[in-house]
Amino acid sequence: MGTDRTPAAALDVATATRMWQAYAEARPAAVAACPEYTVERFGDSAALADELLSWVLGGGKRATSELVAEFGARGDDLPRIGSHWIACDGAGTPRVILRSVELRIGTMDSVDEDFAVDEGDGTREIWLEEHSAYWTRTCAARGAVLTGDDEVVFERFRVVWPPEHADPDLA
Repeated sequence: MGTDRTPAAALDVATATRMWQAYAEARPAAVAACPEYTVERFGDSAALADELLSWVLGGGKRATSELVAEFGARGDDLPRIGSHWIACDGAGTPRVILRSVELRIGTMDSVDEDFAVDEGDGTREIWLEEHSAYWTRTCAARGAVLTGDDEVVFERFRVVWPPEHADPDLA
């Protein structure tokens, strides 16, 4: 992954709200089942947000992972199955709505080959290398140190909006 660490722009929450409203009108049952959502991005830089989002848009990324401690540091609740999040690009523009379909908490070394592939990393070894570097960086940014005991949220998701990017069986 690239080394450009230019910070991502602020999230465009107003546009995200409009995207959510359009989704809610088109899929009221999905929203009724889980009416809350978050507005987020992948990664810790504009370039990484764009790169990972391009994998989602291309269908090669259907999973993500985050340290439990990162959620706590931001004051965010952990995701739950059925929860939604609006993924923004590096410019802060909302691009897709994702829905969590599978969650598991474990340590980094509990990642398996299938999850690494679903996250877009290709192999478990590459996943471990990339995520160790990423979380070492994000931990340092908040004054912490990554350890092998840190808990990780392993999340699989489906793209549910907009229709041109939604997983085909959701149409």
